[in-house]
Amino acid sequence: MRSLELLSPARNADIGIAAIDCGADAVYIAGPGFGAREEAGNPVGEIARLCAYAHRFGVRIFATVNVIVYDGELEEVRRLLTSLRQAGVDAVIVQDPAVMEMAVQEGMVVHASTQCSIRTPERAAFLESLGCGRLVLERELSLDEVRAIGEKVSTELEFFVHGAVCVCYNGQCYLSEHIASRSANRGACIQACRRLYDLEDGEGNLLLGRKALLSMKDFNLLDRLEDLASAGVDSFKIEGRLKGISYVRNVTRAYSAALDRLVEEHPDLYRRASWGRVCGGFTPNVDKTFNRGYSRFYIDGRRGGWSSMDSAKWAGEPVGRVSSVSGGIVALDHVPPGIRLHNGDGFSFVGPDGELTGFRGDVCEGRTIRCSRPVPGLRPGMKVFRNVDSAFERELGANLPVRTVSVRSSVSVSPKGAMEMTFRTEDGREFSIGGITGERAKDQSRMRDVLKAQISKRSGWYSFSAPDIPSGAVLPYLGAAAVNALRRTAAEAFDGMPVRGIPLGKGRKGEADAPQTVDYKYDIANAEAAGVYLSRGSRSVDRAYELTHVPGAELMRSRYCLRSELGLCPRQKRGVRPDPLYIKDGDSRFRLEFDCPRCEMALFKEEG
Repeated sequence: MRSLELLSPARNADIGIAAIDCGADAVYIAGPGFGAREEAGNPVGEIARLCAYAHRFGVRIFATVNVIVYDGELEEVRRLLTSLRQAGVDAVIVQDPAVMEMAVQEGMVVHASTQCSIRTPERAAFLESLGCGRLVLERELSLDEVRAIGEKVSTELEFFVHGAVCVCYNGQCYLSEHIASRSANRGACIQACRRLYDLEDGEGNLLLGRKALLSMKDFNLLDRLEDLASAGVDSFKIEGRLKGISYVRNVTRAYSAALDRLVEEHPDLYRRASWGRVCGGFTPNVDKTFNRGYSRFYIDGRRGGWSSMDSAKWAGEPVGRVSSVSGGIVALDHVPPGIRLHNGDGFSFVGPDGELTGFRGDVCEGRTIRCSRPVPGLRPGMKVFRNVDSAFERELGANLPVRTVSVRSSVSVSPKGAMEMTFRTEDGREFSIGGITGERAKDQSRMRDVLKAQISKRSGWYSFSAPDIPSGAVLPYLGAAAVNALRRTAAEAFDGMPVRGIPLGKGRKGEADAPQTVDYKYDIANAEAAGVYLSRGSRSVDRAYELTHVPGAELMRSRYCLRSELGLCPRQKRGVRPDPLYIKDGDSRFRLEFDCPRCEMALFKEEG
C-alpha cells in the first residue's frame, strides 16, 4: 500500500502549524539561510518547535537548503545541516550536489529539489544515484513523462499541484541574475517574468504593448490527484513559502479533503502519510485565495491558455461593472448571481494604463461600495473584481478545523472482577490500565453507557472511541469523574511515547552515467560539486552562470511559447514562420527564439 503525502509550505513555524491542523502530511520550511526564498528564513529553534508539533501526528518536516553554494560557504552549510538534523527535521531539500553529499554523510534523508530540473528519466536516475530518497519533478511535465521517470527510478516522486508557476525550466532561469545580479538559484529572484514588456517583431513593429508576456497562470490540479497517483507521484506539493496563513489554511484544507476522498475510494491502494483526522472548521474555496487564474499546465501533454499576460497580479472574482462614480461612492451593475459584498472587501480594476489597481470598500451595501476617499482612475463601464472577501477571510481565521489522532479502546474483566482498559492509537501505540476494582455496578446497562459516553471524548490531541465491552462482562462501579481520569491518563501516557511515523524513502547511492559535458545549466558553483560529476565520468565541468555570465547565454527555456499563446505558431497558422520575436522593457531588449522541433521557447539578451 502506498502512502500519499500532502506537502504544504510554511513561511514560519506558526503557518506550518496551521497547515498541519488543516491536514498537511508534511511541511517544507527554510532555515536561517541557503533557501530558495531568501525572505522566508527561520531560526533553527523555530524549526525545532515546528518539528515537535508535527511529530505528534507523524507529520514530516522538510528543510529547504536548495540553493547553489559557493566554495567559501560549504563549511557554513555543513554546520547548518547538523543543526537542522538536531532540530528534528525529517529530510532536507537540496539543489547543490556538494550539499547532497554532505547531507548523506550527516545521515539525513535527501530530496532533490525541483531546482535540479528533473525532466528526463536519465536525469532522475543520476540524482537517485547520489543517494536522493525523493525527486521533486519539474513542473512542465506531462503525466506520461512523470510515469516514464517513475518506471526508471525507485525513489519517491514529488510533484507540484497548486500555486505559482515559473515560466521556464526550474533551476535554469538566469534572467534575474542577468538583469540585477540577483540569482534565482541563490534565492534572490526579482521575478522579472512578472514584469510588463512590449512585444516586437524583427523589424521593430509593436505587436503588443505593456503586457506581462512571461507571466504564467497558477497551477491547480485539485481534480487530478488520482491521475498523478496512478502515474507514480507520492507527494503532492503546494507552492507558497511566501504566502500568508489564510492562503495556506485554505489550499491545504481543500487538497487534504480531496486526498481523503481518494484514499476512501481506494483503501486497498492508498493511505495518508501521517496520522490524525481533521474535522469541522471552514469550508475551503481555492477560488477565494490569491491566484493569477488557473491552468493544468502541460499535465495532459497539451499547451495553450497558460498566460496571465493581462496582469501578473491577482484580480480576483468579477463582481460587476461600474455604473457610476461619485466621490468615494461606486455603484455597480451586471453583478453576477450569488455575489454578496461585505464591509472591508478588497477590490481591483484595470486602469487605462493597463495596470491593476486595488482599493478597499469600507461600507458595502447591495451594489454600492463606499470608500473613505475617491478611487483615482475608476470610471463608469470598467470591470470590478473582488480580491479580498473579508467575510471569507474572517471565517478562515475564526472557524478552524481540529486535528486529532484516533484512539480505540477495549475493556476486559478478570474472573476475580478486576477491570482492565486498553487503549491503542491509530499509529499503533498501546497503553493499558489494569487493576480497576470496586463494588459491582448495580445497573450494568447504566455502567456500560457511562463508560461509552465518558471515554468517547477528546483529550489533548486524541479522539477516543467508545470502548468495546464484552457482552458478558460484569463491570465494577465507576463514577463519571473516575472514567474521565482513565481517558486523561491514557492521553498523557501517549504524549510520552514516540509516534510511529510512516518511514520516508531514504535513498541509497548507486551507479549512473554522468553527462560527458556539464555546461553552465547544471549550476555547478563549487569544486566539490564539480568533483561529483568528474568522479562519475564527466570529462568537463563548466561553472555556473552566476560565476561566469557566459556571453550570449540562453537565459531561460520553456514549454511556454508566446507564438502558441498568440495564435502565431506555424503548426496553428499556415504561412507563419517561427522567426524570433523580441520583448522590451525600457532599454533592455531580449530575443525569443522558437525551437519548433522540441516545441520550446528560449530567451536571450539582444546585444547591441
